[in-house]
Amino acid sequence: MLVSSGLITSQQLNEALELQRSGGGKLGQVLLHKKFIQERALLEFLSKQFGIEFVDLAAKELNAEVVKVIPENIARRYNLIAVERTENKLKVAMEDPLNIVVLDDLKMMTGYEVKAVFGSEVDIAAALDKYYGAKSSKQALDDILRLTTGGTTDVSLVKEEDPNAAGDDLISLEQKGEAAPIIQMVNLIISSAIRAHASDIHIEPTYKDTKVRFRIDGVLHLQPSPPKKFHNAIVSRIKIMSSLDISERRTPQDGRAKLKIDEHEIDLRISILPCGPGEKIVMRILDSSGLKLKLDDLGFEPENLAMFSKALKAPHGIVLVTGPTGSGKSTTLYSALATMNEPDINIVTIEDPIEYQLEGINQVGVNADVGLTFASGLRSFLRQDPDIIMVGEIRDFETMATAINAAMTGHLVFSTLHTNDAPGAITRIGMMGVEPFLTSSTLLMVVAQRLVRSICKNCKETYEVKPELMLGLGVSKPFIENNLKNGKLVLSRGKGCDACAQTGYKGRAGIHEILEVNDVLRGLIIEKAHVSKIKDAARKNGMITLRESAIRKLFAGMTTVEEVIRVTASDVD
Repeated sequence: MLVSSGLITSQQLNEALELQRSGGGKLGQVLLHKKFIQERALLEFLSKQFGIEFVDLAAKELNAEVVKVIPENIARRYNLIAVERTENKLKVAMEDPLNIVVLDDLKMMTGYEVKAVFGSEVDIAAALDKYYGAKSSKQALDDILRLTTGGTTDVSLVKEEDPNAAGDDLISLEQKGEAAPIIQMVNLIISSAIRAHASDIHIEPTYKDTKVRFRIDGVLHLQPSPPKKFHNAIVSRIKIMSSLDISERRTPQDGRAKLKIDEHEIDLRISILPCGPGEKIVMRILDSSGLKLKLDDLGFEPENLAMFSKALKAPHGIVLVTGPTGSGKSTTLYSALATMNEPDINIVTIEDPIEYQLEGINQVGVNADVGLTFASGLRSFLRQDPDIIMVGEIRDFETMATAINAAMTGHLVFSTLHTNDAPGAITRIGMMGVEPFLTSSTLLMVVAQRLVRSICKNCKETYEVKPELMLGLGVSKPFIENNLKNGKLVLSRGKGCDACAQTGYKGRAGIHEILEVNDVLRGLIIEKAHVSKIKDAARKNGMITLRESAIRKLFAGMTTVEEVIRVTASDVD
């Protein structure tokens, strides 16, 4: 309809739709952001289309008493403002007059019949500042502090670049005396995430606001967020912390920062990605104090732990750990290296990047700019007289071939691979172009793993389940019968409490699937057997699948049915 009316071109529409697919948001907001249409023209068009009045707030003087019928926090949250009042009716200017939920809330809150009209986003924001008072970065920080329980903003950089390179956004705030609250705001977000034991912080702009989310125990949780107008200043601050180019906003950037919180050092791995509405930030929190370096703490089943420990004593060969990002592969590898780390053993690693520094181990970071890749680093290692080599990830034939060569010349090689399960790793190696006889002669073991959320110990409760319902999870009748208590099947769950932020979960535990390569499997690898045939043979050889490992933790009262289904949905025959 906009194209037909001549307000935008077909090319502009297609470009806006593509941006909407990649960055989200409403089509109208994307068109405004790209300056393909003026906001007033869009609103007048929508007004005619829906038969809803458009109010020009820039040209209208409002009654301050009428405006303040709606509390400021509600008006700012939904970007709306009261413009007129009669005996029992209240006219409210909104960006989205079709939002029935907000209209119902306003009716209950004010006691008036609410009539919604279109208003410009910019004009509404200006009117809010005019009648309620402009919101400073200090006020925004205070709002976040009110919504955040506990926490500290006592965060200091271990090393920081010249603050004069802060960029236009932060410099303009410095001139207004508002830079300090922005720094405190960033500190508060980081310290709150660390206190919540989050693994990642997401700061992502939309066309309307800025969202802050923490990944806690593998699941993202929305947090109190700053207003959109401070987003660029927050990005500038984080770029300064990680020594990135604050003037570059068109290309992705990656950096690192080291912070000290209460005398405790934390590493941040920072990724900045330009999106349609602005730059999105993801910060991975690396806390070496929380790194579990004992194999006993990783959640291995007793038989799996015995098999994995046996592989660590092998004189040569390849051990692969597989799983998606965030499944704990690095922790498993670091724990393995820490177990083998002795004065008489030379261990070298090549990683992208180095996540944790381990005493007594030679760690090298990938640097593609100077030609230092996984494959080239691995070749150099062979001249360093290593006993054990760890390669952060095998992504291509060259790295895989070099790893095989290292294993064949008397080295024990550890690495990661992205596959859904352990048998799938063998197929993946074949797809890289490696000859089956090389795989069969060097591959010792494949460990597939995931992380399931653990039930919060503070609010844990038991409940009874009908045994037949467990059959749908793939649990065998004998296994169910062996776990009955007085003829009843009792499982556990978390009710939700303050200690677990009402989620019922706190912490995570590993589930593992270990494929140990024996003579039967070597024969199947050489035959290029289908992955299902390899999986059947591995199970006969004692392999516990990911689903079976999760079910054991379920019956042990460590996790829930929902977690078993969520994490192992793909591991169903």
